[in-house]
Amino acid sequence: MKTNVRLPPLVTVDGSGLVAEIEAYLASLPAPARIAVPYVSPLGSTVQPWNAGYPVPRLTLLDRLTHRPARPVPVSAAGHLRLASRYIGAFGWLQGAMWDSAGRVCLLGAQAAVLAHGYGTPCTVTTARVQLMEILHATGRPVRSPDEYNDRPTTRQADIHQLLDRAAARAQRLGL
Repeated sequence: MKTNVRLPPLVTVDGSGLVAEIEAYLASLPAPARIAVPYVSPLGSTVQPWNAGYPVPRLTLLDRLTHRPARPVPVSAAGHLRLASRYIGAFGWLQGAMWDSAGRVCLLGAQAAVLAHGYGTPCTVTTARVQLMEILHATGRPVRSPDEYNDRPTTRQADIHQLLDRAAARAQRLGL
């Protein structure tokens, strides 16, 4: 009669046996016990580009021969709003102008920059702006455009990021 006895893995100099034992234990846990949470390093984080996680638009041979821009990367309205928020975070925010010589942009400037870098289409931008207006009106801030809200003296950069985040969440819920 053969019994199935598991012997503990040997601990090697590099500790790979211990790693294998920990991995086996974690794999044996039920699924709800293994909730994925983001790891926060005590040593800080690395700076990532504003478009991290999205492919860079690439020119094809035909694009090069005809001297036309690359085909835009398909992005949802929610993705466009998140990219606009990241763009503002990376280059800075400003009021009263679309952009300045330092590279800072307003809300409209960020949306234009995301589009100019090849992410989404003008239709995507229009859908995203409608979502911004929906959030502004739903939160009791009736304005004629998101740009009017951007340029109010009481609006801060954190308000713009919060607006973009709420609009992106709404667009995602609606499948836009």
